Parts: sequence; structure tokens; C-alpha cells
Amino acid sequence: MASPTDVRKGKVLNYQNNPHLVLDVQHRTQGRQAGFMQVTMRNLNTGASTNTKIRTTDSVEILHTDMVTLEFSYIDGDGYHFMDPETFEDVILDESLVEDAKDFLVENQAYSILHVDEKPISIDLPASIEMKVTESPEGVKGDTASNVQKPATLETGLTVQVPLFIKEGEVIKVNTADRSYAGRA
Repeated sequence: MASPTDVRKGKVLNYQNNPHLVLDVQHRTQGRQAGFMQVTMRNLNTGASTNTKIRTTDSVEILHTDMVTLEFSYIDGDGYHFMDPETFEDVILDESLVEDAKDFLVENQAYSILHVDEKPISIDLPASIEMKVTESPEGVKGDTASNVQKPATLETGLTVQVPLFIKEGEVIKVNTADRSYAGRA
């Protein structure tokens, strides 16, 4: 058990018997009362965020975490297969674990997987991912108003709005936070 003053952004706490990732921490005091930590955290099992107060006289459990880099290989009936590039071990992740990241999983690309107590919990996506355009209609000639865009389907099935000059077969960068076009690769 640790003191609440040891809680920092990025740590994982055992809160109500679930792992919670700490998003923000503020130490507060009120007059003559004991101080407390105002903690914003996200449940790693459900994705729900919560804001709670932890008194400095309480104790908290900080869980052991590791970031493991794995390469995405393929999908089958068992789940999402990742390979450890050092040991060549096959790691299978359940679909519920990769729910938010599945549109950004490109074969042979490395991803950081957050492990809590040696159990995979979530995929940490990079800020942008390079993906190949598999389907994109031609732009209409004369359609040159400012910032005209068209839909493009990428290799993972994700559809994003791209400028008219993007063609099938090109590789583009996609922002993972808002699923938007970020430029040519």
C-alpha cells in the first residue's frame, strides 16, 4: 500500500477492485482540515472516467505496470494475434480489449500494449498511423471550392474524409484521436 501523495499521472491504481489509469492529480487543502488528492481516472475495464477525492490519511494500491511492444499479425476466430518481436511468441488479445483500436491495426506495425500485473489491459495508439487507401472515388473536375473533401476507405475498413488529390494506393497519415486525415505519408 502507498500513500495518496505517491499517486501520479500515468500510474494505475486498484480502485474499487478495478484497475484505473490516473489521468490527472491535484493536491488540495481546506483550512484546518487534512489535505486530499483530487484524482481523475479511467476504469481500464469499462473505459468510464471518474473523479474522486482520496484523503491523505488513506492508503492506495498502486499496481505494477509494463508497456510491451508487440507487432500486429492477423485476426481470426480466436482473436487479434500479436507477435513479440524479441521472442516471436504469439499473443492473442480478445476483441473487447482492442475495441477502440481495431480500426487502426495495420499488419506488421508495432503497438504498445499496457500490461497490469502481467495481464494485457489496453492498446496505446500512436498519435498518427500510416495506412494505404484501398478505395477512393475520383474528384469531380471543376470542383475546386476551398477545402473540398471526399470519402476514402483505408486498408482496415476505416473511412475518412480526404482532399480530392488523394488516389487509390496512396499511403496517408490518419490522426488516431479524431480519426481525421493528417497528410500524406
